[in-house]
Amino acid sequence: MLVGWSGGGSLSLFYQAQAERPDIVATPAGDPVDLVGAGLIPADAVICQAAHLSRAVMLREMIDPSVLDEQNPDHRDREFDIYDPRNANRPPYSSDFIAAYRQRQYERVRRITQWVQERLDVLKRSGGAEVERGFVTHRTLADPRYLDGAIDPNGRRVGWCYLGNPETVNSGPVGLARFATLRSWLSQWSIDHSRADGLANAARISVPLLVIENAADDCVPQPHARLLLEAAGSQDKTFHVIEGATHYYVGQPELLQESIDIVMRWIREHRLD
Repeated sequence: MLVGWSGGGSLSLFYQAQAERPDIVATPAGDPVDLVGAGLIPADAVICQAAHLSRAVMLREMIDPSVLDEQNPDHRDREFDIYDPRNANRPPYSSDFIAAYRQRQYERVRRITQWVQERLDVLKRSGGAEVERGFVTHRTLADPRYLDGAIDPNGRRVGWCYLGNPETVNSGPVGLARFATLRSWLSQWSIDHSRADGLANAARISVPLLVIENAADDCVPQPHARLLLEAAGSQDKTFHVIEGATHYYVGQPELLQESIDIVMRWIREHRLD
């Protein structure tokens, strides 16, 4: 049985999809990898708990679109810096602002991906011993959801997130996709290249699936759990919502126990213990 929490959900679905119907023979960077002949063992069931659609989707909706220069994160477009008090766009955000903001986020991710592909191509053509490179991506936690509770509303605390104050985390040394290698960027963070797409992989699985939504999740957007459930190819699908639960159950031992009880009961009902 596979159990995936948060980012582990889409990864578990990715593994199960390839174990049931393998088709990958190369990584997004073009390196050979034979999953078709790997003999991956399918799990008997999959559990997705507080799981999102994929790391690539999360980054696309969290990355700060105000950054204009990847080498100088202080060079920013004030109109799209939601943490700048001089920005006239304030919560609740207009639909036009959100649409423009999301487009800018997508464009920034794609600019980084283009740079990654160019660097990989240079390294491959050089024919030398240098085959990989690490890099830092600044300001990666600026999802308007954290400041505007009307966007995908749930019971989360507005002005807060699973890592603390979102403005602090956005520019801090530790954050989403803060450090990556060229290949790991393509595999995990590129919206156009990552194979760990929760919806696509959920559609390829056939085993029983349990999906748990934390109703006050301060990381995963509210629709994600239900979307995973609806996309799944499994005939046996179960959905639970834990009211008041945040992403990590911080200070909520009783809700953590509730989630454990749900999982254990489902395991027994499916005779997986």
